[in-house]
Amino acid sequence: MPRRPVAVFAIAPWAFHDVYPPDLVLRLRQSVDVGTAAGLTSFDGPDAARAMAGAEILLTGWGCPRIDAEVLSAMPRLRAILHAAGSVKAMLDPVVFERGLVVSSAAQANAVPVADYTIAALVLGAKRAFSRARHYADARDSSLWQPGAGTGLFDCTVGVIGASRVGRLVLHRLRNFDVRVLLSDPQVSRLEATRLGAELVDVDELCRRSDLVTVHAPALPETYRLLDRRRLDLLPDQAVLVNTARGVLVDTEALTSACAAGRISAILDVTDPEPLPAGHPLFDMPNVLITPHLAGAQGREVRRLGEFAVAELERLLTGHPLRGQVLPEQLPFTA
Repeated sequence: MPRRPVAVFAIAPWAFHDVYPPDLVLRLRQSVDVGTAAGLTSFDGPDAARAMAGAEILLTGWGCPRIDAEVLSAMPRLRAILHAAGSVKAMLDPVVFERGLVVSSAAQANAVPVADYTIAALVLGAKRAFSRARHYADARDSSLWQPGAGTGLFDCTVGVIGASRVGRLVLHRLRNFDVRVLLSDPQVSRLEATRLGAELVDVDELCRRSDLVTVHAPALPETYRLLDRRRLDLLPDQAVLVNTARGVLVDTEALTSACAAGRISAILDVTDPEPLPAGHPLFDMPNVLITPHLAGAQGREVRRLGEFAVAELERLLTGHPLRGQVLPEQLPFTA
């Protein structure tokens, strides 16, 4: 019987059992030899050294320590890193790619709940559901919560900033709604935008024309505060901003001013800083909803990440193309 490859987990204990429940671990054991159920949370110490020496596949996830040249020197047999979470940018030193290792990420699986959150935010945001719910709870002036004039997603223009994994899923889901869709992404051609069901425009035009704007761009030097005071001022009155990407893409001070004036609304799963300090004025505004970075995989959704990683391992061992392979030239444009 041919020897099976050795796989080692590098994932925080609090995440392990949700990402890899027993049936998925059993499925893994049909393809590879794995150690104990505990994953490495440090690459230091004799136990880690023994595990790393034989590792051919590293199954990483939340809580995995950074992998650099020193770590790789302790894993001479390593040939693949399969990440059961989203971005690998902060986790991997470029030397990983220089050594020719195969890298895969479950970012596509993690994008699914973010896209679902985004669509829910757009539907409820277009209804002004959150501000009207707060006014309803106050029970003071029914004129603030009863009228629905000018609300609803039907016949709106939705601006999508960034055709990332999440952005593309959002674009696909928006096909089910009677809306006009604008897209801004410097990496996308006009033809590709059309295929995605959107009109390609620059960020300024997108802001001017959109009733709702949803942000899905990566955090790069050139996207820092992409939505600054000038661009937020371009948004039409009563526009809704949804941000599930990175907080630094939006100028928090400018957004606070715009929302305080009641001119626009915001649904934020990410902020800058994150978290916002206690007592920040955005928390108390009826036209702002802030959630604690929960749009990505949570609870039952986390299993999807493990399923993706296990399927990637099976594809790797059978010589099939990986669906989540990360290439070095893609890293600068990922979240």
